[in-house]
Amino acid sequence: MSKFEDRFNKRRLRTSYITTVISITLVLFMLGMLGLILINAKSLSDFVKENIKISVLINDNTTEPDIVQLQKSIEASQYVKDTEYITKEKAAQLVEKDLGENFISVLGFNPLSASIDIRLKAEYANNDSIKKIEKLLLKNNQVKEVFYQPSLIEKVNSNVSKISLFLLGFSLILFVIAFALINNTIRLAVYSKRLIIKSMQLVGATRGFIRWPFIFTGLMQGLISAVIAIILLSMTLKFASGYFPDFISNSDIKIYGIVYLTITIIGLLMSWISTYFAVRKYLKIRTTEIF
Repeated sequence: MSKFEDRFNKRRLRTSYITTVISITLVLFMLGMLGLILINAKSLSDFVKENIKISVLINDNTTEPDIVQLQKSIEASQYVKDTEYITKEKAAQLVEKDLGENFISVLGFNPLSASIDIRLKAEYANNDSIKKIEKLLLKNNQVKEVFYQPSLIEKVNSNVSKISLFLLGFSLILFVIAFALINNTIRLAVYSKRLIIKSMQLVGATRGFIRWPFIFTGLMQGLISAVIAIILLSMTLKFASGYFPDFISNSDIKIYGIVYLTITIIGLLMSWISTYFAVRKYLKIRTTEIF
C-alpha cells in the first residue's frame, strides 16, 4: 500500500509540475507575442502610411522625356519613398478594369492624364506635410493637379494613434493578468505540498531550509517555461515573416533578443516572488488551520 501511495504521490507531483510549466509557458507566450507586436507596431504603422499614394497629374502637352525628368526630380526629394509613372494608356487600362467595360470606345478618346504616383515616407504621410508638398509640386508648370484623399489620410493617422494607445493599455492589463495567473498557479502547486511544509517545520527545519527547494523548483519552472515560450515565439515569428515580410524583419536580432531576455526575467522573477510568498503563507499558518 505504501508503495502504491508513494507512486501515486510522485505521479501527482509530476502532473502538478507539468501543469504549472504549461500554465506559465502560455502566459509568457502571450506576453512575448504582445512584446513582438509592440516592437513591430512602428513598422506596421510605417507600412500602412507608406502605402498611401498621392497622384501628380501631368499636363497633356508634356513630352515623355520631360515626364521622366520630373519623376527623377520628385524621386530625389527627401519626403519620397518611391514613385511610379502611370501613362495615359495604363491609366485607361486600370479604369477599364475597375469599370468592367471599354469606356474609350464609348467616348472615342482617352480623357485621362498621365500621372506620377508618389508613396511618401511615413513621417510625411500626414495632411499638413502633404499640403506643403502639394504647393511645391504645383509650382512646376508640367503639373496639372495633385490628387489625394485628406479624409483617408486623417483617418489612417487617427487609427494608428488609437491602436498605439490601445496596445499600451492592453500591455499593462495583460501584465497584471499574467502575474495573477502565474501567482495562482504556483500557489495551487505549493498548496498541494502544504502538509510537507508543515511536517518539515514540526521536525525543526529552518524556514530558509524549507523554502529553498520550493524556490529552486519555482525558478526551474520559470526558466523551462521561458525557454519553451521563446521557442514558440521564434516559430510564430518565422511563420508570420513569411506572410508579412514588409514589416516583420528577422534581421534585428538584438531587439528580439531583448524581448526573449525580458520574457526569461519575467518568468524567473514572477515564479520566485509567487513561490516565496506562497511558502511563507504556509510557514506562518497554524497547524490547526492547515486543513
